[in-house]
Amino acid sequence: MRLRFDIFFSISQTPDTSGYTPSESEMFTGFFDQVELADELGFGVGWVAQAHLSTEVQKHNSRPVVPHFPGEVGLCTDFFQVAGQMFARTERMEVGSAVMSILGSGGPIAQAERVGSFLALHGLDPDESRRLHVGFSAGRFEFMARPYGVVPRDAVEVAAWPALRGQVFAEASEIFLRLLNGEVVSSDMIRPTVLTRANFRSDEDWRMVQQAAVEFRGLDGEPDEVTIESRYEFEDIKTIPQEWRRELLNLVLGSHDPGLQADVNKLRPVQVFNLSITPPHIIEETHDRFREHYHPDGGPWERSMMPRTIMVFVNDESGLTPEEQNAAAMDEAKAALSTYWSALEGTIDPAKVERATDNAVIGNVERVSEQILERFHPDDRLMCWFDFFNHDSERVKRNMTAFMTKVAPRVNGGV
Repeated sequence: MRLRFDIFFSISQTPDTSGYTPSESEMFTGFFDQVELADELGFGVGWVAQAHLSTEVQKHNSRPVVPHFPGEVGLCTDFFQVAGQMFARTERMEVGSAVMSILGSGGPIAQAERVGSFLALHGLDPDESRRLHVGFSAGRFEFMARPYGVVPRDAVEVAAWPALRGQVFAEASEIFLRLLNGEVVSSDMIRPTVLTRANFRSDEDWRMVQQAAVEFRGLDGEPDEVTIESRYEFEDIKTIPQEWRRELLNLVLGSHDPGLQADVNKLRPVQVFNLSITPPHIIEETHDRFREHYHPDGGPWERSMMPRTIMVFVNDESGLTPEEQNAAAMDEAKAALSTYWSALEGTIDPAKVERATDNAVIGNVERVSEQILERFHPDDRLMCWFDFFNHDSERVKRNMTAFMTKVAPRVNGGV
């Protein structure tokens, strides 16, 4: 039993705690330097955040999603091009998306075709064994999918949209996974979307949808269920290339919906992400669910199949005592988290900063090691985030090195 360590790269072009914003070329140069070092240090998977369209420009829209976020939330808009560069620059590390939206960029059909095309080339070398880990979701920021038509189409959908968007993702997920299986697929084969009270958080939310259905569909009374037309309409299709090596693909779902987690595993093995801030009982419930529902082609469920994001603020800087390193790491963490909450919400909530520091690992190598041992199961996989609002690439690399050469051996008994 041992903890496994992956690394998460955000490539987020936003002002850091000092107010400095690097250029795009500086961002990519620092990123690839960190990728190469991560490979040398022995991180298992290099996960890359994916974003689309300018966060800065959307602030001026009629319905901005993150109206206070300065700069760009991420520069990786084409995961497959970035992944190709990462594989070319490394020898051992695998590559993953965290997380690729399958609603934008052409939708699930286009995204499935991109996966197959990438792996057809990646797998040409018969000795290639490094996997592409495709984390997929509906996308964190809704404005990135709106230009692709992922918007309510009538008054009923407007009323249902907060819940309906998740059902659109479920429909897209089935299309995406069936195409990756190599199936011939038409929209007639895909599950219908039928909304009931169970889809909504409150009676009031459901009643608004019922009333909209009565008014705009000419019903005599409030229905017990509301059928929604398919979002994707198409006759038989099959993506090409077809003969790529499917053993080089690992799929990871970015959704906390228990029903969807089970449903996608009826089609093929699909693992799941989780955040370090997720309560422990939810973590264990998720593991129990996947032990029951994980597709048998993926083998027995293992805890390491659920990567857990964790922010790492480690200070191993020379010239400081251990106590000074701990204090400096806490100052760095609070500054970064305050900058984050200010960017996300426009204000700094001290309570939220405090809760976030409780879920990060912060301190010198000894303190960080103790926190990891206290909080995580020895079979967990941690997706370590070092570049969180930190554009000092040399310092990020020193932190990565301290973690893998000093923290990792401590928590894994010298391994």
